[in-house]
Amino acid sequence: MSLSLPPTYVEGHNLLKDKRVIVTAAAGTGIGFSVAKRCLEEGASVLISDIHEGRLEDSASRLEKETGVQPATSLCNVTSQEDVDRLFVTATKVLGETDVVINNAGLGGTADLVDMTDDQWQVVLDVTLNGTFRMTRAAMQTMQGRGGVIVNNASVLGWRAQRGQAHYAAAKAGVMALTRCAGVEGAELGIRVNAVAPSLAMHPFLAKVTTEELLADLTAKEAYGRAAEVWEVANVMVFLASDYSSYMTGETVSVSSQRA
Repeated sequence: MSLSLPPTYVEGHNLLKDKRVIVTAAAGTGIGFSVAKRCLEEGASVLISDIHEGRLEDSASRLEKETGVQPATSLCNVTSQEDVDRLFVTATKVLGETDVVINNAGLGGTADLVDMTDDQWQVVLDVTLNGTFRMTRAAMQTMQGRGGVIVNNASVLGWRAQRGQAHYAAAKAGVMALTRCAGVEGAELGIRVNAVAPSLAMHPFLAKVTTEELLADLTAKEAYGRAAEVWEVANVMVFLASDYSSYMTGETVSVSSQRA
């Protein structure tokens, strides 16, 4: 089999049987939608959230068609503490006590640091880092006393440099640091907190906001000569959400084939 070709889609094995899972930023075609699908296929009850009502309902319909199971939905803007609090109230009503929270919400952009405005910096940090903080705090408050799992979406840019990505890289490095600290604190509460750091996962929205030249350059740096499928990243998130990763906390797992 050529490593440049995506592998066969992995069928579910009930890794999350009877778990109740929240996935943020699950509308659209990216990692959030894919991990919600994987969680349903692995036997979980799922609530998906997003900031876009129309896309959220469309995603719920597509998930039902593709898995045979309809997820619950709840609008949520992770920059709003009120929205985050309402999300967990809704999850408790429709799912019961939450077992897993997958923090996928994030925002990118491209601007050289010398030209970057305060607003450009702030909006990326508020969604990507502060939003993850708000969701993680709320999840830990909800889970303390009974345990649970939190999985954050970071990026290899938390470790590596890329021009025009100072705000995004800083935010993702912050997510990694937040994950480490939350993992230590969560251990005392029976809560595991880990993260994934994808390098390049291709989906239509990324292709729309990124130049063909940059995508070609990034793809060339991957040892497999291709971008990851979004479900390949989702598979690792499911592993971290499952009992198979029971001794892991505070870790960030790179989902990448990049050469050193």
